[in-house]
Amino acid sequence: MAAVATTILSGCINRSGETQTKDFVDNVKDALANGGRIDLSTLQWTREPKGYVVNKDTIHITTAPLTDLWQRTYYHFQNDNAPVLQMKTREKFFSFVVKTDFSGSHHRFDQCGIVMYLDSETWLKGSVEYENKEFQHLGSVVTNNGYSDWATTAIPANVKTMWYRFSRRDNDYCIECSSNGTVFTQMRICHMYKGEEEISFGIYACSPEESSFTAVFSDMKITECAWKAHDGQQPDD
Repeated sequence: MAAVATTILSGCINRSGETQTKDFVDNVKDALANGGRIDLSTLQWTREPKGYVVNKDTIHITTAPLTDLWQRTYYHFQNDNAPVLQMKTREKFFSFVVKTDFSGSHHRFDQCGIVMYLDSETWLKGSVEYENKEFQHLGSVVTNNGYSDWATTAIPANVKTMWYRFSRRDNDYCIECSSNGTVFTQMRICHMYKGEEEISFGIYACSPEESSFTAVFSDMKITECAWKAHDGQQPDD
């Protein structure tokens, strides 16, 4: 895995096949101790994109054609080559917020958003996927045990930015979205079978068909868990 520089860094796919490793850094613990600010130099690529630029507070990811995350369901194919930039944590209760700008998306299924990628058969993501000039899909995918689902709602094609909030409560997870970064609406609550201990999470962008665009990520922060404990029916004994 390749680390990201603290100030300005640009790059392309490392074709040498070499893997670099770093000592474990708990990004959430460090960010909470630093007022929520994430040290982008400690993030790591699961897969590098076609091109990228990491500034102090902004990340640009340029996608390559035919990149995607999907496992089996309905389409019966397995795509596991989308670029993913993640941080790690063992903290059980926290929230991660990021703003995405996908003004450059222009081809069916162009997408960018948040992700928790644990392995090829265990991950979740939330994003807006371009469809056509009239509408696009705001949605989420949860993949457990090698099978993906996809829950979406249509939104106008002129929406070009979206905020996401990813929250963890032990091994249950919540994805929310917002048009302004202040008022968030629930998209998905899910359980991850391999998500009870150390996890990796962050951002991704991809172009499943013959396309390429540049996604912009900004306003990233870690907060105390904004997904509060349930105050209704009590758990069964």
